[in-house]
Amino acid sequence: MKIGFLVTENRRLLSLVAALDFFDMTKRFLSEQSSSEQLELILIGMEQKHPFEKDYPGIPYKQLAETIESLNILIIPAFSSYDMKSNISMNVNFIPFMAQQYQQGAHLMSLCTGSFLLAASGLLNGKQATTHVDGISGFSEAFPDVALKPEAIITEDSRIFTSGGATSSFHLKLFIVQKFFGREIALRIAKAFAIDLDRDNQLYFDQFRPNLVESDDLVRRIQLLIQEKYFEIKNLEEALEEIPSSKRNIIRRFKQSTGLTPIRYLQKTKIEAAKNLLETTNKDIVDVMVSTGYNDMKNFRNLFKTFTGLTPTAYREKYGMRLS
Repeated sequence: MKIGFLVTENRRLLSLVAALDFFDMTKRFLSEQSSSEQLELILIGMEQKHPFEKDYPGIPYKQLAETIESLNILIIPAFSSYDMKSNISMNVNFIPFMAQQYQQGAHLMSLCTGSFLLAASGLLNGKQATTHVDGISGFSEAFPDVALKPEAIITEDSRIFTSGGATSSFHLKLFIVQKFFGREIALRIAKAFAIDLDRDNQLYFDQFRPNLVESDDLVRRIQLLIQEKYFEIKNLEEALEEIPSSKRNIIRRFKQSTGLTPIRYLQKTKIEAAKNLLETTNKDIVDVMVSTGYNDMKNFRNLFKTFTGLTPTAYREKYGMRLS
């Protein structure tokens, strides 16, 4: 089996190196077990010289312009910044190669924000995908034809695999190992890398820390209103009556600038405040609810779970203070 690793420009080094280490160890374990399945790893990039010749001299490197045989799996690493337009632009030459390999039967596998480059190829249109929680909004806006699953740790659809943020990539790599080489090898790898296998949601990693909009004073004014008074706002329409503009215009401009409707922005602000209280205080759940401007426990719990994938109680158990 041949696995190729794209050495993209502005790559997140840890994403690529972790994948190399992971599959290099898989290769060694397979060899130790005298398995009939063997791995061949290859790096593919635009640079002239082998970028990791010192650290991975045993893994061959080929330039994108060279003739490259058909691969079984092609891995796209994460990017080191969230300027995705720039990331895609500087890596656009990889897109025809990805499409060619896919047409020849390769499985494509993006790690974290590598999904942006994969989506830019059009190969994800109509298919399920996920990405880092911080990139969800930008991804959905840039690629509306992709069936984005924000909560998903990994997705699999028509030989294309994607993973959520950072360490979620390890769950995808484990999934691939189990799929092609069996559970025994996957468990051995999981133990070697100390990877927990019970993660099924990534929304609780999300942090809502929006920047204030500089280009639209009306939007900025609403952001400040929500930021300063979220805990006392019960009816957003009433709170926005002091804003000199129509409801339709407010919603249009706000969503254009922030990617969210005002009500969604308010909800995410309230839930982020609730998360902080659950993490840093011993207030009971009812007090947390009231402190963030809610008075209906069912509504509060439903919204909390929608945004985090966990109930308030489960979130506190995972991230709350240990007071004993």
